Amino acid sequence: MKNQLNKAFTKRSHLIKPPHNSAFRLLNGFLEGIPGVIAEIYGKSLVCHYYGQFDPSTEDPFLTEIITSIRDSFPWLTAGIVKERKSTSSAHRNGRLVFGTELDTRIQENGVHYTLNLRMNRDTSFYLDTRNLREWVHDHLNGKTVLNTFAYTGSIGVAALAGGASSVTHLDLSHTFLKMAKKSTSLNELRIDPAHFQIGDFWSRINQYKKSGRLFDCVILDPPVFSKTRKGIIDLAKNYPRLINKVRPIIANNGYLITINNALFQTGQAHHDELSELCKDGYLSIESLIPIPEDCVGAVNAPAEGLPANPAPYNHSTKITVLNVKRKH
Repeated sequence: MKNQLNKAFTKRSHLIKPPHNSAFRLLNGFLEGIPGVIAEIYGKSLVCHYYGQFDPSTEDPFLTEIITSIRDSFPWLTAGIVKERKSTSSAHRNGRLVFGTELDTRIQENGVHYTLNLRMNRDTSFYLDTRNLREWVHDHLNGKTVLNTFAYTGSIGVAALAGGASSVTHLDLSHTFLKMAKKSTSLNELRIDPAHFQIGDFWSRINQYKKSGRLFDCVILDPPVFSKTRKGIIDLAKNYPRLINKVRPIIANNGYLITINNALFQTGQAHHDELSELCKDGYLSIESLIPIPEDCVGAVNAPAEGLPANPAPYNHSTKITVLNVKRKH
């Protein structure tokens, strides 16, 4: 195991540099020979996601060895937690402190600052796998109006605003998530308009935009794999085209639709075929596929053998696509 860890560390050496205020995946054990463990760095904090069976009455020597090796290799780490993904305790799923006292509460990526709450839930409040997408929206949406649906803590929208977007509207059901989006906006000394942080249901809010005739230059569609409200059901493996058709009427001519599909058991080709079918009417076209960063994937090439479904032509089960939109006149 020591050899596999060293290989993983060496592969990411270009990401490990002072002042240690960035974020990256140090190990994707599922694809790098150590199944059951994913290790991530946020500033000077270590987060280990542990998918093995957990016995709270004993220390797991396997996990202890991994954490010890990481701390020996990176002595500048000041705190660390383990998120026991299969634990019956929500506190343990959200993160059990294993060393240090204070976790990092902010990181910087490509010159943009983001606030963190590493123990907010079983995730970390910041998705590393959308780093390349944050860079894309930062570089391509200057002067554009953006709607960030299913915004979570708003990192994609914050990147767009930091890159010069004229406005970014964040839409999510959670006040807690949107509060973090506001904090990240403030960290970057960007103007906060309360109207741009909207708590509401996706289905009803999109209907309101359509009725008012409001258009956006870019809509970011990042839904959960499955969700059910009184207004509608989201099931990415079954009805992603419905979500796309729902937002198409509120996208300006020559605008962008960015889709993110995290359905683990849907092949990349099946999703790409869905999008290609929608493009047949001539009003949608696939502009680009955004790859998941190599440190998150853990393998240089598409890791078909390590995932439940072959992600090709994408490089990971998180499938990100930029589409161009034409409006019917």
